[in-house]
Amino acid sequence: MRFALNHIVAPRLSLAQFFALARKLDCSEVEIRNDLPDVTGENPAEVARLAGDAGLTILSVNALYPFNRWSDDLASRAGRLADFAAGAGARALVLCPLNDGSPIAHSRTVEALDRLREILQPRGLTGLVEPLGFPQSSLRRKADAIAAITEAGGFEAFGLLHDTFHHHLAGETEFFPHRTGLVHISGVTDPALAADQMLDPHRVLVDGDDRLENVAQLRALLADGYDGPVSFEPFAPEVHALDDIETALRESMALVRQAVGQAQEAGA
Repeated sequence: MRFALNHIVAPRLSLAQFFALARKLDCSEVEIRNDLPDVTGENPAEVARLAGDAGLTILSVNALYPFNRWSDDLASRAGRLADFAAGAGARALVLCPLNDGSPIAHSRTVEALDRLREILQPRGLTGLVEPLGFPQSSLRRKADAIAAITEAGGFEAFGLLHDTFHHHLAGETEFFPHRTGLVHISGVTDPALAADQMLDPHRVLVDGDDRLENVAQLRALLADGYDGPVSFEPFAPEVHALDDIETALRESMALVRQAVGQAQEAGA
């Protein structure tokens, strides 16, 4: 496995500090976020310089929301964010669907992807479509995302983002490793929560009490040919408040690597 870090693992850190954390953990790939002030206030060329000096590849800028409800405002925001991502040297822009309970027709999602292709491709960016598994999400399942991407012209400009949290919430059983460009992992440990009660603040680092079956999901993806990065994306306030996030991440990485390895050996 090739581990990466999403800046949400330590949102209190500046970009330079976050990049240094990644290097300490032997990660060569990171994701940056447009919802953190340190990122949105930076000159993209400076972000590219900081990443280059640290020897890091920026996998994605996370995220354009809601990508599937097209409007003049969204087109403007998409253009600005794509300019920032390209200028920062990012490879992709994460695309998140509307998540407020309003339905979005399949045809509108296809239309949005058609429009986004015109923005992303000239800038050398891939759009990573991330289905959100929440009950109120307008695009919950990866099969539906694949259908929309296919109708919008295919996978030259787009890929899937497999998030283990959202895969669990949506009750998905299908994996699409050869259509997946990035994997997000996080864990939920609270035994009192039903799947439809799980929210972003419940997402911690993966440990031995994980309820999302991260190990099983990763094993399935890897066994069927996924060879891309696995990026840590915990949203829980208690993770963000840790004084020693480096040690916590190192322990989670070791646990995941060992557990996936043992599962693979047992299945061999």
